[in-house]
Amino acid sequence: MDLRLSTDNMNDYLSVSSIIDYNNDLIKELAEQINREKKDEIDLIKSTFEYVRDNIHHSADIKGSIVTCNASEVLRFKEGICYAKSHLLAALLRYNGIPVGFCYQKLILCDETAPYVIIHGLNGVFISSINRWIRLDARGNKEGVNAQFNLNEEQLAFPVRIELGEEDLPIIYDKPDYNVVEKLKKHDKVEELFEDLPRSLSTEL
Repeated sequence: MDLRLSTDNMNDYLSVSSIIDYNNDLIKELAEQINREKKDEIDLIKSTFEYVRDNIHHSADIKGSIVTCNASEVLRFKEGICYAKSHLLAALLRYNGIPVGFCYQKLILCDETAPYVIIHGLNGVFISSINRWIRLDARGNKEGVNAQFNLNEEQLAFPVRIELGEEDLPIIYDKPDYNVVEKLKKHDKVEELFEDLPRSLSTEL
């Protein structure tokens, strides 16, 4: 898939904000720790991705009770859903000077119990040494989900089933989508959030 950027200004993919708050001490400390012994840019990106994928729980997998949104919240509570985990991955990499954006897919929430399309969040990351953007999905692996860092063939958490109305959205946004952030900020309980997940992006309205 041909990926497109939402802005031509690469600095926008390095910016700090209230959501991507890499000026927070917890974020700084972890980003520096991961970076300390990495031999090159690719190793740094891979290690950061794997940290978020494997060490931050997806709230649905652990029946979590805390809805997190800001990167520092996600790190502090070690929990978040896909969007929140993408915020943390962006913050950690941006702190270390790696441009990162936000990508989305339209996926069926659950074929059996919730057969409707919702937005799924992941990241687009720029690797300067190969002059290429790649997508990474730090949702968290489990049975049937095996997202990996792979420069040769994209390996995300979920296949897109076009025949069922699912869709890959090709834009790498420099900011998290407004609708996504609003849903995370609106709900305190994970079970309530999962009854009200975003079904479209603000840019589609």
